[in-house]
Amino acid sequence: MTHPPAHPHGGKTPHDKDYLRRLLAERNQAPANAAGIDAAIEQAFVRNVAILVLDMCGFSRITQRHGIIHFLAMIHQMEQAARPAIRGNGGEVIKQEADNLFAVFTTPEQALEAALDTLRALQAMNTVLPPERILNVSAGIGFGPTLVIAHQDLFGPEMNCACKLGEDIAGANDILLTQAAYAGLPPDRYVCAGTDHQISGMDLHAHRFEHCLFDRPLSPLAALNSTPPGTMSPE
Repeated sequence: MTHPPAHPHGGKTPHDKDYLRRLLAERNQAPANAAGIDAAIEQAFVRNVAILVLDMCGFSRITQRHGIIHFLAMIHQMEQAARPAIRGNGGEVIKQEADNLFAVFTTPEQALEAALDTLRALQAMNTVLPPERILNVSAGIGFGPTLVIAHQDLFGPEMNCACKLGEDIAGANDILLTQAAYAGLPPDRYVCAGTDHQISGMDLHAHRFEHCLFDRPLSPLAALNSTPPGTMSPE
């Protein structure tokens, strides 16, 4: 019987892509050992997480009118709003791809609150930005067992659904949650409306966030970050 490759330095197994590639290569070369290798992969990488996918709106329109550098500058501003909101709600940014930001949290509520703090921070920025630099994002939230490669990538059904919701279905400033993410929210705190979609040959039942049933102050990090450019943060 073969065993999963050990850490090259004899220490703790790294949760990185190189280790995953070695395990997958061994799985392909020794199919009889697939069950044991799968267990090793799950132990090393699979976490039960809430996934937040943020997607900036208007890429084609904005780049055609103002150029890619203009849009890259807008992505940078979006990050300035989103990253503190994610950290402030206990999240971890896993990766950024073009105008998409991917983060994981322990609970769907944390992911939803991070999305709301991001939207509020962007709204504050937009009050002083010219029309050609207005920032809008859409958000998809999933929840469930996910293969997480720290600071590199995410794989799993809920990740796929969160991407579909955030990138393909949600409109500007929309937050859509998968059925699992909605079920993981605490009761009597958020109002969401059920929506049904068909995309990539599958039926996707989701929930669109509508409003909170409580007064929610802006998290300190997001409040600091939402200070409009050119103004001083309150002491």
